Amino acid sequence: MQEILAITLTAMQHDAARLERVSSNLANATTPAYKREVLLQRPIAVDASGLSFTQAVGLAATRSGERRATGAMPAFDIVRDMNAGTLRPTRQNLDLALAGPGYFEVATETGPAYTRHGQFQLDARGRLVTPQGHPVMGLNGEIVLTDAQPTIDANGYITERGRVVAQLKVVGFEQAANLQALEGGLYTSSMPARLMRNDEIQVRQGHLENANVNSMTEMVQLMQTMRHFESLQKTVQGYDEMVGSAIRKLGDL
Repeated sequence: MQEILAITLTAMQHDAARLERVSSNLANATTPAYKREVLLQRPIAVDASGLSFTQAVGLAATRSGERRATGAMPAFDIVRDMNAGTLRPTRQNLDLALAGPGYFEVATETGPAYTRHGQFQLDARGRLVTPQGHPVMGLNGEIVLTDAQPTIDANGYITERGRVVAQLKVVGFEQAANLQALEGGLYTSSMPARLMRNDEIQVRQGHLENANVNSMTEMVQLMQTMRHFESLQKTVQGYDEMVGSAIRKLGDL
């Protein structure tokens, strides 16, 4: 019976982690360009050849218990759904969204980072920056403007008073799911970014990308996870009562 308890506790740990992810998704449902987090179960590697079903389950429970006891990685992975969200108009000239693939490149203290959160502004030096103050990069470096009313076309060309002053640097990745999330809607990558061609870029001025979170779907997952956790909790309580009853009966012998 110990293996049943171990597997139940592992499932409860998984449910608790899922609740954290769902809560985070719901809290960021209105955050521009937020990408929802998804919990994926990682299979437990078990060599069950020549074992009965009961023995195989017991071995899996033992491996899971060993992993928790040694502080090894949990039996699940947290990944981000990098699918694009819908666009909403804001009518703000420095609000930018990407209708297709790609990321705006920005400069941070630790190196280049990438974002689809295009709620940009001008700093005291006239640089186009993120809300955190990170400069937005153009093909020729930082973008410096004289006012907050430029015209930006679909290819990212920035025009002031009829003159092109810069072009946004929009990059892509072969596997966007491997991007590591930072604060403020930024991402970093260990793989080199690919500069996107003009015919691949679809910049929309005066728009922001919505979070790709469906609140109704997240609420359904929240209720399902809570009910599943409650059923597992009852299983543990029943097991505990059964063990207590067995101990009392043994004491009567």
